[in-house]
Amino acid sequence: MKLKKLYESAVANGIEADPRGKKAVVKALGKKKKAYEAMKKDEKEFFDIESLANPYADTRILHGTGDEEIKTVLIGVDMEAPELLLADRLTSKGQKIDLVIAHHPEGKAYANFYEVMNMQADILNKFGVPINIAEGLLEGRMKEVGRRLMPVNHTRASDTARLLDIPFMCMHTPADNMVVNYLQALLDKKSPDTLGEIIDILLEIPEYREAAKNNSGPNILLGSKERSTGKIFVDMTGGTEGAKDIFESLANAGVGTIICMHLSDEHMKKAEKQHINVIIAGHISSDNVGINLMLDKIQKNGKLNIIPCSGFRRFERKNK
Repeated sequence: MKLKKLYESAVANGIEADPRGKKAVVKALGKKKKAYEAMKKDEKEFFDIESLANPYADTRILHGTGDEEIKTVLIGVDMEAPELLLADRLTSKGQKIDLVIAHHPEGKAYANFYEVMNMQADILNKFGVPINIAEGLLEGRMKEVGRRLMPVNHTRASDTARLLDIPFMCMHTPADNMVVNYLQALLDKKSPDTLGEIIDILLEIPEYREAAKNNSGPNILLGSKERSTGKIFVDMTGGTEGAKDIFESLANAGVGTIICMHLSDEHMKKAEKQHINVIIAGHISSDNVGINLMLDKIQKNGKLNIIPCSGFRRFERKNK
């Protein structure tokens, strides 16, 4: 398939799986369009036109026209200069790589990926946190992440792709949406009573089983196997960890257990203070679930030869 078709499919699937709901995403895109139309001519010069159709700042074609025919894809969780050199080396050895896909954002998609954190407020609101509290706490966290990104040399990988002339893209939040949608629906359906039962359910999923074999499987960070779950919140999308002071509001909203990819010590202490159970499903393994679900969807548009690397393992879910 064409690169542009693959990219548009990733965005569309991300919107369909967005935990905010498709209506909320369409509404956000409408606001973005109005803001653009109200801009002065000189302001529009620096506006990212792609954001009018793609609500995820961390998902972009980083090198390529979009017209490239894609048959073989080298894909991994972190795809930077070494992995792009690997793609070039594989091509020189006879295994032509038509596209490199990174999960974690690179280039311009990394420079402002914190913008996707806006979606966290709507997600929290769906779980019972008043929207004014969610937005208020999130605002400070977004500024913090934005400041951290200011000195980063974010174009290193995309510059490498340009010099080697290798089509390069990243798909972050759309794939994260896929894993959140999948796990939340699964846990809502199975209704586990204890944290131990949640771990058992996660270990039925091939990506988490593979991670467990490599000593990085799901584990209980706060709580115990016998602890009751209460309301379960799968929190794995929206760029990165949210505000550390949100746990009191989540507890007040009735959330008893959070399942996430990772949690800083500062966030953990806040959750512990509110007696919220926390299960770390695993960062790379959860990314694997999201990427695999996304690839299953994308390949409905055309068969691709997938070469996994950089922490990614391919597991297909046919006819599911």
